[in-house]
Amino acid sequence: MNEKRYPTRRRVLARAAATAGLAFGSRALSGFPAVHAAEPVTLRIAGTGVNQFKELADKCREDLGFSVQYTSLVSDDVVKRAVTQASSFDLLDSEYWMLKKIVPSGNLRGIDTTRIKYYDQIVPIFTKGELPGGKKVAREGIAPIKVAYLTGEKATGFSAEPSQWMTVIPTVYNADTLGIRPDLIKRPIESWAELLNPEFKGKSSILNIPSIGIMDAAMVCEAQGRVKYGDKGNMTTGEIDQTIAVMTEAKKAGQFRAFWTDFNESVNLMASGETVIQSMWSPAVTAVRSKGIACTFQPLKEGYRSWASGFALSKGVTGKKAEWAYEFVNWFLSGWAGAYLNRQGYYSAVLETAKANMEPYEWAYWMEGKPAEKDIKAPDGSLLEKAGTTRDGGSYDDRMGAVACWNAVMDENDYMVRKWNEFIAA
Repeated sequence: MNEKRYPTRRRVLARAAATAGLAFGSRALSGFPAVHAAEPVTLRIAGTGVNQFKELADKCREDLGFSVQYTSLVSDDVVKRAVTQASSFDLLDSEYWMLKKIVPSGNLRGIDTTRIKYYDQIVPIFTKGELPGGKKVAREGIAPIKVAYLTGEKATGFSAEPSQWMTVIPTVYNADTLGIRPDLIKRPIESWAELLNPEFKGKSSILNIPSIGIMDAAMVCEAQGRVKYGDKGNMTTGEIDQTIAVMTEAKKAGQFRAFWTDFNESVNLMASGETVIQSMWSPAVTAVRSKGIACTFQPLKEGYRSWASGFALSKGVTGKKAEWAYEFVNWFLSGWAGAYLNRQGYYSAVLETAKANMEPYEWAYWMEGKPAEKDIKAPDGSLLEKAGTTRDGGSYDDRMGAVACWNAVMDENDYMVRKWNEFIAA
């Protein structure tokens, strides 16, 4: 298509922004920003720690001259911070399911897509609700497209159609499943139902973040055929009761070794062998493997539970601070950060720029599901996989195409949290 003859809506908006005198917007669209050497810049980023790596902060300082001040919080506290202390952060690293709670508070400022250099290259999961090849992604739970756009910059409601204003600019996402210790289990694991198999009594664990843990529990209960859901991401009180009853029964029978709430807990449980099967995040599996310990991010026949995160602007971020924030977000999408996160086992929001910052054999292993032509190294340089191995679950399309549901906030969220806490305390 001839771009000069058939300009997209995005290009029209970009030109309008430049014409209106948005100096930063025009700069971001024409080239990579310059380093800020003349003035100290510190961006305060609050979030779960998904993107909070020292290496990213160091690279940002090298490229932009920015200092990054991280505040690491558990998921529920990210929501609390966003709703009650908007002045305590510049950028919020929010998961998409959190937006249903946060956006109505009015504490976020919509992100102007005309100021995002790589907006047109963001994977269509976030802009169209489909994979790059056109396959529609699962909509159970809060699929990103449901909460991706606002009706205006200061709106407190979501737009049903793509607009100029995004709630967050996506950064990373993944298809989550169970982690297992194949050296200790020594047989195939093919179903979520195995989490409650008495064979693993005292050796299993589930994530103790109610809004996410309940989704893993639902995958287990559905796989066992004990609960039938209309939408696992938006359960009725009856479905919640049934789910919690199944999990409480298992807990009282001694099925669970622990209930973890953060990344390091999950790594330590698996690395020590205290658990052999549990809710797990891909980078946690990477961390266990980097210790030389067998750990598999196990593909399961029922599919994956998925999640996604992105950077949101605090409502108080204006003027120069807003320019810096946009500059940082554009840098984050420009490739180095995406490649770093891909090597953690995550997926980046702009695949093209990440690919340009990875070796062909790395891209083939992490994204195409091909056998590694060379040894695969963890981000810290340690050996992760030997040549010839393939990634658990296969290619990007295989994994993201097998998502069954997304993390969510239910209409009956308060009731669900109360019942979940009763399960943990039982």
